[in-house]
Amino acid sequence: MNRILFSIITFFTLFSIAHAQEKPAIPVNTAVENVQKFFTVYPVEKIHLHFDKPYYAVGDTLWFKTYLNTNLFNYDPSKVAYVEILNSKDSLMQTLRIPLAQGAGKGQLVLDPQFWSQDNYRFRAYTKWMMNFDMGYFFNKVVTIGDAINKKLGTDITFEPDGNKTKAVMQFRNRNGELLSRKKLSWEANDGWDPFDKGKGETDALGRVTLNLSTKEKEKFKNGRLVVKLEDGETLVGQYPLRNAIWETDVQFFPEGGDLIAGIAKKVAFKAVSSTGVGLRVKGKVIDSKKQEVASFEDLGLGMGAFSMVPVAGETYKAQVTFENGQQQTVDLPAVADEKVNIVYVKQEGDFMNLGIVTNDSYFQKIQNKPFYVFGQLNGHLIYAAQASMKSAAVSIRIPIKELPNGIVQLSLLTPDGQPLSERLVFVQPQKLIDIQVATDKDAYSRKDLVKMKLKVNNPIDSSISNLSVAVIDESKVPYNDDNDRTIVSSMLLTSDLKGYVEKPNYYFNPKHENRLEALDALMMTQGYRRFDYKELVQGKLPALRFMPELGISLSGVLRQNTGRPQANGGLFLTIPGAAIKKDTYTDKNGVFKFENLVFTDSLKATINARGNDNFRSLVINMDQTFYPEIDQNSPYFGSAVQNIDQGLAAYLDNSKKEFRTSILIDEVVVTATVEKKQTSKDFSALSGLSMPEHRIEGSRLAGCNVLSMCLNTLLTGITYDVNTQKYYITRNYNQGSRVPVQFFLNGMPIDEPALNAINVPEIEGIEIFLRDDLGTVRNVYQNDGVVSIITKKEKKQPRMTAAQIEAMLPKSNVVDLYPLGYVKEKKFYVPKYATPDSKNINDYRTTIYWNPDIQLNKNGEIDLEYYNADGQGKYKVVVEGNDVQGNVGRQVFYYQVK
Repeated sequence: MNRILFSIITFFTLFSIAHAQEKPAIPVNTAVENVQKFFTVYPVEKIHLHFDKPYYAVGDTLWFKTYLNTNLFNYDPSKVAYVEILNSKDSLMQTLRIPLAQGAGKGQLVLDPQFWSQDNYRFRAYTKWMMNFDMGYFFNKVVTIGDAINKKLGTDITFEPDGNKTKAVMQFRNRNGELLSRKKLSWEANDGWDPFDKGKGETDALGRVTLNLSTKEKEKFKNGRLVVKLEDGETLVGQYPLRNAIWETDVQFFPEGGDLIAGIAKKVAFKAVSSTGVGLRVKGKVIDSKKQEVASFEDLGLGMGAFSMVPVAGETYKAQVTFENGQQQTVDLPAVADEKVNIVYVKQEGDFMNLGIVTNDSYFQKIQNKPFYVFGQLNGHLIYAAQASMKSAAVSIRIPIKELPNGIVQLSLLTPDGQPLSERLVFVQPQKLIDIQVATDKDAYSRKDLVKMKLKVNNPIDSSISNLSVAVIDESKVPYNDDNDRTIVSSMLLTSDLKGYVEKPNYYFNPKHENRLEALDALMMTQGYRRFDYKELVQGKLPALRFMPELGISLSGVLRQNTGRPQANGGLFLTIPGAAIKKDTYTDKNGVFKFENLVFTDSLKATINARGNDNFRSLVINMDQTFYPEIDQNSPYFGSAVQNIDQGLAAYLDNSKKEFRTSILIDEVVVTATVEKKQTSKDFSALSGLSMPEHRIEGSRLAGCNVLSMCLNTLLTGITYDVNTQKYYITRNYNQGSRVPVQFFLNGMPIDEPALNAINVPEIEGIEIFLRDDLGTVRNVYQNDGVVSIITKKEKKQPRMTAAQIEAMLPKSNVVDLYPLGYVKEKKFYVPKYATPDSKNINDYRTTIYWNPDIQLNKNGEIDLEYYNADGQGKYKVVVEGNDVQGNVGRQVFYYQVK
């Protein structure tokens, strides 16, 4: 509550810095009231995921805790979070629904070798309330998953620019790590579908080969992949993204406040990134039209930095940039402006932040005594509002920050009607991080020793901590640069308020980096921030809402008569047998019904029945559509992806081989037996005009699949699922803008997507995918683009069905079967015990030694934990993250030795 109160007090004590002599179009009191209405009614929700470790291998269980922070306390925050996993092709692999209690939830994901392969996966997390606003503020993190079970071809690949070509230098190894020397191979580069370059080659004695890729069509490299087929007694196939294959740079210059103003000395920030969004080391100089040097610059280590200069009216400036690899580039600086006014940051001094509104003398004569508005907001709170008139060419502003929470302050200079003129982001340094203390009973341990750990929180604000999670990993097997991590501190205070990819987010909070504050200010001047539009808010226009905070699982819809009229006071009955749920409800006067606060896991079959009504034969149930956010293609977060996973995760994958050495899938063995004729789509007259299918999925690959639609999202090669339309499309055509869906067939009969989950998965013999219909035999009838034919196993002849049995099989409009997404099924992390000498006589290859997402502190803010070490020797890393009831966050890293 204190934060909301502070924001209001700040306005009333500070808005009258200066009284404008010219009357503003919208009085400052009205403008502030309109803006404040948005901040007090529209809460900001932020999601963070704490993983037990930074990367994984196929066969692992991935553990995570979900944290929800909100800036308001006078509403019911979301109690459901969604975690989506997307592969490097931006295909949705899985969606998890996480229940939240007191702002936290937990979950896990089993990386089943049948469904998961080596790749860089993006985890995207959000609430339904967050879907009302820009997707750029969702939680995003790339997690690399290696494979020591299924993968037969190990690869090290680097790209080297060479004129209008790019050299792909590759080295291959087999499953056992042996070099694949003198092996013939073929390759093709495709744009995600069609090949645009191809060739053949042979590896040398060290298993290396150099492939020359044409870069004439650079756009195709963004989504493109390099596919290599190497012969080693069998055909080994490897696929590698091409987004890193072209060396392209983007260098931009950002004058503080937005403009280079003639005659005004100001800072100019710069940012140099590669085509993947990773910062590039640069240095250079700024020259004028006479080629005289006016400033020099060098980045601070992440491709960003700043310098000062005084631009001259009518002059033009260029930057001569030199990259670390010796290449050079000339970049134009923004044009010099004669008539602009900007807000600039001066310095943080004690308990105050000093800023200024500046312009040059010539423009000051035109805007003298004109009113301007200055707004400052932090984490969705209006912490400063002022009306200022230009009494001189430079006006000072002094903002108290002693009571401000941590985070980014967005300072905006506006005209009285809300037109933005200038903006400056300033980071208020952490003052109220949760003080988490970690201690162990020893400094060093032996393998499989018992560890006694004490966690303590020294929190001057509130000793009652809502949520903590702790992970202990063997860092000798899981080496990782902590600067790269998206921690709860960097997530909640920094990246959740910035659009785009932030490289090494924890760098800015690591005290060992002496230039971190300087680097953080450069980030503030070069990164985007647009949560809302001040112009609309000042004029009292609030954004429209589509979703309210989700408080649980609900199933809703409208009950209508077959004439279309809503059925008032109609009764409906819900059953979910797998969760032992039976509930009834009645419609309102508009026929609307809702089953709320449902609790079940996975995707269980649910049935909603309206047959208890007297007129049930004439009733139709219409379920509300479930909305999910669209997939944001070419996410900048893949800048943190590991290009050479085999090399980057070498220590981890070597340990994974030992841990799962009995789980390696056995290659197919040919046996002599009677071949049973497989059914194909040719057996059905409606599909007989189609040519050969591009892909066939055998029913055996669906083993363990409970919900067909969830599995199809990852199995249908060349087909994309759109979560908004809930339709499937040919990927190549979808990416080109086509929205003509695929047509599904079941044993030659057309079916709609909702009917997929009614198919008994174990009865499926095969699924055939037709990406082309050259003769148009199906397309002309169903107006579709592509065909997915599902073929079930032949059943033995059954006796003729009775009329009652036939009627029972017909779809009922007054009975609806559906498979709603349930909560993730909760599992407990296994902690072995080595209390006796005999119990220690087993190999323990664990990399996550301990994971506990349910830390409950006592009244003194303490807790004692116990667990046993594994066999790994070296440094063990303890990571504790958490937040409290007021939204403060904290993190602590602790190390101990195992000998």
